[in-house]
Amino acid sequence: MIHYLTLKSREKTELIDITARVEEIIAASRINSGCCDVFVLHTTAAVTVNEGADPAVKRDISNCLDRMVPDAHYFTHAEGNSAAHVKASMIGCSERLMVDRSKLLLGTWQALYFCEFDGPRERRVAVKLCGE
Repeated sequence: MIHYLTLKSREKTELIDITARVEEIIAASRINSGCCDVFVLHTTAAVTVNEGADPAVKRDISNCLDRMVPDAHYFTHAEGNSAAHVKASMIGCSERLMVDRSKLLLGTWQALYFCEFDGPRERRVAVKLCGE
């Protein structure tokens, strides 16, 4: 069974911690051990695992991506959001995480982030669990 998260971003570029919401899905499924696939259903958004303790890390990632891929005159995509497409491709649209004792297996400082690059918008993320 595939579960869906609906997210509402508030900023053009925003990293949203979805760790707790994915763990709610895991808890409801009663899976003790297995895998969790998280897939973003959009071409201008992504998902990643990174530090969840210091909010400065989210800002640093966003600022670095903005410097690496600025909105630029040389993009030809008519919608004007080419930079968001490039950033999403760089980060990636999916993550596979392990589940142990009915929780995501993450390091002490790690969190799972939905990465918005073309907001604010309403978005969907698919979550698929497999295990025992």
